[in-house]
Amino acid sequence: MKRLSTLGIAAALACMASSSMAAEPVIGLITKTETNPFFVKMKEGAQAEAKKLGAKLLSGAGKTDGDNAGQVTAMENMIAAGAKTILITPSDSKAIIPAIKKARDKGVMVIALDSPTDPVDATDALFATDNYKAGVLIGQYAKAALGGKAPVIATLDLFPGHPVGAQRHNGFLQGYGLQSFDAKNNELAKPAEVVCMADSFGDRAKGQTGMENCLQKNPNINLVYTINEPAAAGAYNALKAAGKDKDVVIVSVDGGCDGVKDVAGGKIAATSQQYPLKMAAMGVAAGVEYAKTGKKVSGYVDTGVTLIAAKPVAGVDSKDTKVGVDLCWGKK
Repeated sequence: MKRLSTLGIAAALACMASSSMAAEPVIGLITKTETNPFFVKMKEGAQAEAKKLGAKLLSGAGKTDGDNAGQVTAMENMIAAGAKTILITPSDSKAIIPAIKKARDKGVMVIALDSPTDPVDATDALFATDNYKAGVLIGQYAKAALGGKAPVIATLDLFPGHPVGAQRHNGFLQGYGLQSFDAKNNELAKPAEVVCMADSFGDRAKGQTGMENCLQKNPNINLVYTINEPAAAGAYNALKAAGKDKDVVIVSVDGGCDGVKDVAGGKIAATSQQYPLKMAAMGVAAGVEYAKTGKKVSGYVDTGVTLIAAKPVAGVDSKDTKVGVDLCWGKK
């Protein structure tokens, strides 16, 4: 009887533990960095949704954009801590694949946010901006904003081989009407109109250095594409220091609250706004649903993109900066 009683207690404890786990799904969020405003907001969105839905959120990040090893370690630690869903913005779209496969083989649902893996079906699902479209929109705007002037272009890109960097870059050129590649090509097109290309890693300081170097190569640059708004801010600082800030059109992607302020202030001409709070909330909700029902999400979900500009131009649909502030990061 004593043995049966002990077994009964053990079974009850196991049942309670199981119920506790079911009541509080564990979800991991792994971003590229902890400092980029885009990923800061993504984490905030995930935390808010986890609190709302009664889930436990674990978070981690690489030290810098491109730190695959840091992301792999974070994933392994989260799985060891009981995470059944991992949300990740892959820093290296190919190098992360083995770690994702190991996770999925253990029954973990893996959803890419913002950035796809290569191949894209290495994850269960992708919740992201249509980054090629984001590039097309700012390319179309840039062409209209130059008003018939011959473009002399500098591009401040992410780093070689990253799908998001390639999609935005090539989409921008496509939108402008220049020689480019399609959305599936991870190489960066370089038509004759692009006189300088620099890797910014999405960083303000590297963006400024890249712009300074480009101005040394060609002081006649009149159009700058940037991978994101921190890089755009760096480009603007370099142009202002050179006395060229009034002569150059800068376009970018993110539509973050500070970035929209830079559009309103004339530092950036236009930006394609994306919604990391929405991506994160959708990812957490999917993780909770998986914990409750065992049903995984699949495929690509477009989380939307809107062109934000201070000055409208003919033939290009855009929203003003008031709308941009209201929507920045996807807060409404």
